[in-house]
Amino acid sequence: LKVLALQIGSFTLRQIKAATNNFDAANKIGEGGFGSVYKGLLSDGTTIAVKQLSSKSKQGNREFVTELGMISALQHPHLVKLYGCCIEGNQLLLVYQYMENNNLARALFGPEEFQLKLDWGTRHKICVGIARGLAYLHEESRLKIVHRDIKATNVLLDKDLNSKISDFGLAKLDEEDNTHISTKIAGTYGYMAPEYAMHGYLTDKADIYSFGVVALEVVSGQCNISYQKKDECFHLLDWARELKERGNLIDLVDARLGSHFDKEQVLAMIKVALLCTNATPTLRPVMSSVVSMLEGKVAVPVLDSEGAIKAEEKIEAMRKHFKGDKDRAVGQNITNSMFTEGLGTGIASLPSAIDLYRIPLDTDYCQNIEEEMVCSVLS
Repeated sequence: LKVLALQIGSFTLRQIKAATNNFDAANKIGEGGFGSVYKGLLSDGTTIAVKQLSSKSKQGNREFVTELGMISALQHPHLVKLYGCCIEGNQLLLVYQYMENNNLARALFGPEEFQLKLDWGTRHKICVGIARGLAYLHEESRLKIVHRDIKATNVLLDKDLNSKISDFGLAKLDEEDNTHISTKIAGTYGYMAPEYAMHGYLTDKADIYSFGVVALEVVSGQCNISYQKKDECFHLLDWARELKERGNLIDLVDARLGSHFDKEQVLAMIKVALLCTNATPTLRPVMSSVVSMLEGKVAVPVLDSEGAIKAEEKIEAMRKHFKGDKDRAVGQNITNSMFTEGLGTGIASLPSAIDLYRIPLDTDYCQNIEEEMVCSVLS
């Protein structure tokens, strides 16, 4: 550990204990794959989030050190900042920037009391910020980083509602080695690119696909995966593609926005999202191009139809679901992006924004779908 040349601050255990009031339970804000997370206040008035590595953590010290080294080398306005670390005795601690407005998932479709009123300008700013952060990871940083778990809960919001990507540095593309990594899949259903979910084929195009899904969630204010009945599942991406076929993409817009949005910007964002979620990885744009398209600097290419054919009954069911059918059962709209494990594939979400910020459990926000699916959210 001592040989790591980290360009970050070093904290003593005494400082961390003082900041968190000796890890007082009242300051505990989350529990994740690495262990507990506490809110703290440094002597200079800086509010921090402290991730305490659990002695029972399955990830262990090696992954902890890997995360530490990766994050320390990556600094960008749209990445969560790592202030420093504490490696003392049997304590392994990470000290992060604290995010006042929690995460994007809670802001958009969390329990009603925690939702934020995000106008269109703010939503557009959030998406551009995510795109800029990913462009940095993929194209501008010294390392080529594939996040591999981009989702609304891994996008944190600061006091000014600027978006910051968390949980990055989990997979690296070596510039001088292969252009892809085939590894044990780690991600979240509904956000994973098909080539990654099915074949373990991982490139930056997987992140681009996930970004497209998040962008659709930002426009619609709804989670990508929703369950109306036990045996019926709706995907926001399917609905967006259907609306494209019908030439009525504007129907995707969150009803809470009313008519207060820039129609041209909205349509551009939806079209960019659909480009990003193309089933063919090579047809997805790079993130720097996504930034340019969202900022209106370049035109969005014409979308080609993927020729999806669906039964009229399914289309009508999706229309009612995403347009707010009053008869749909309470508690069936869920967020499936908190934590996913199982379904026979060994897929599990790695330490994420949930590790840093607790999300109160709510039936409208997070429910178990199947016995093998775990939602690791603290109440």
